[in-house]
Amino acid sequence: MGIDRLSQAAIIDGKRYASGLLDRIKVRVDVLKLATGAVPGLAVVLVGEDPASSVYVASKNRQTVAAGMRSFAHRLPADTRQGDLMNLIDQLNADPEVHGILVQLPLPAHLDANAVIQEINPDKDVDGFHISNAGRLATGQNALVPCTPLGCMMLIKDRLGDNLSGMNAVVVGKSNIVGKPMAQMLLNENCTVTVAHSRTRNTPELCRSADILIVAVGRPGLVRGDWIKPGAIVIDVGINRMQEEDGKSRIVGDVAFAEAGHAAAITPVPGGVGPMTIACLLSNTLSAFSRQHDVLDA
Repeated sequence: MGIDRLSQAAIIDGKRYASGLLDRIKVRVDVLKLATGAVPGLAVVLVGEDPASSVYVASKNRQTVAAGMRSFAHRLPADTRQGDLMNLIDQLNADPEVHGILVQLPLPAHLDANAVIQEINPDKDVDGFHISNAGRLATGQNALVPCTPLGCMMLIKDRLGDNLSGMNAVVVGKSNIVGKPMAQMLLNENCTVTVAHSRTRNTPELCRSADILIVAVGRPGLVRGDWIKPGAIVIDVGINRMQEEDGKSRIVGDVAFAEAGHAAAITPVPGGVGPMTIACLLSNTLSAFSRQHDVLDA
């Protein structure tokens, strides 16, 4: 059953929103160029030749340039030593033309990804993974936040408006990349937040209480239709490749999409949260640039 068979739920079009966000970023970049004489710069570091990562990094580079920013691509061999990678990060930290740094994950197994992330200047940490940014987010301070939950929040507010105060929000998944920062962002918006995970005993019941339901666990179709409260906003972060009987594959989310017609609105997979990731990466780069040049972050 496809999108056109949903009885009521509106489709939250992440592709459309991301396109509009990129347009706004480009306009803002042009304004900042005139105000500061400088151009926002994003450095992306790729270690090894993982095919999916290579495609993703190439897309980031293209969209960075399309937004009027400078793209600095650093492709390192898979056998790069920890010290050499750390030295590169230090060079990028010190480079005034680089305002954002992203190290593409996963790294080869012999490298300590956490040490690499913590080596990045928090003010250039456009992935929002540094412990300083996590701490700032947790204490309600101005932080660079991970791109996926940032995109989710933009889509939620586009649907519900800026005032989320008092709403019940359930986040299924507790990863450092999505679940935990998403929960914190919702808390900072004065939602009542519950985080469910693999050890939670009553996940379906908790989900049924949610005005806002965010699912990010990487399990196709985990959340069934009867887990969803009528009129809820459902944000499906899952991206799962399913093999069909004819040998072809398709991408599905963590929510049984065809069963969610009684929701008020839902993100499809693909085309929902996914397109927001790179757009939010560039939004974070713009924020980092604005703070480093002491100009208003609009």
